[in-house]
Amino acid sequence: MFFLKKGLVIIIGSICISLGINLFLTPYQILDGGVVGVALILYYLYKLKIGLMIILLSIPIFIIAWFKYRAYFYNSVHGLIASSFIIDLLKPLRNLIQIDAIYSAILGGVLVGFGIGLMLRFQTSTGGTDLVAQFLCDKTGINVGVLIFFIDSIVIVLGGLLLSSNTLILSIITVLVVGITTSMITSYSK
Repeated sequence: MFFLKKGLVIIIGSICISLGINLFLTPYQILDGGVVGVALILYYLYKLKIGLMIILLSIPIFIIAWFKYRAYFYNSVHGLIASSFIIDLLKPLRNLIQIDAIYSAILGGVLVGFGIGLMLRFQTSTGGTDLVAQFLCDKTGINVGVLIFFIDSIVIVLGGLLLSSNTLILSIITVLVVGITTSMITSYSK
């Protein structure tokens, strides 16, 4: 029963993340942090598939996970594949909703944060830079939350430089909303 519930959570979480990205982030070239943010930059610049880029960019991370954090590997590989597939599957929804960019940044952040938070509540995730941050934390002793913030900041600033100042401002809002929503979902008692 637990695995069925976990599978359902992965699907629901992946759909939320995908809707957040496709409905609200991509129409205004808004970024999320980490691997998803890099995949979005590649989409905005070269029209590469977001989900496919997430998988390709995650390969080195999952190789590290296989050797250093086997439990992380098993708990994240399903979320990575499901969310990446659903992001590309729901691509036709990208221009379905037209709202102001600021509201798009907020709603996209809420959906992505809800999807991530829901998955984390069931000890699964989409993988990504949280593993890199954990690996660096183990090597340096720097707090993992600080490292995730630092990695996300690099991605957003890079995106802002490559795309626009508007992308930078909206992406900062989105990442803050993702963080707040994820924290709320993961701290809410089961």
